[in-house]
Amino acid sequence: MREGDRLFLAGSNFGRPHHPAWSENLLANREATVTIGGAEIPVNTTLLTGQEADSAFEQFVENNPTYSVYKTRTARNLRVFALERRLT
Repeated sequence: MREGDRLFLAGSNFGRPHHPAWSENLLANREATVTIGGAEIPVNTTLLTGQEADSAFEQFVENNPTYSVYKTRTARNLRVFALERRLT
């Protein structure tokens, strides 16, 4: 999901009981690269918490209601990350 210059990722893993492996990678190393339209963009990632995470997740639900189903399938908190362009 995109909001202005920020990208957001939701670690829903389809509501499975464990976090997706890629989210563990982002926790271990905040620097990543995303590819959009064939262009590689270096980013810094931040795990969102509290109200900021809740608000971002609600936007995922608004864009795709299936995300609300994923939340009912697991007891874990679904991780939400913000990605911002990193100056190289």
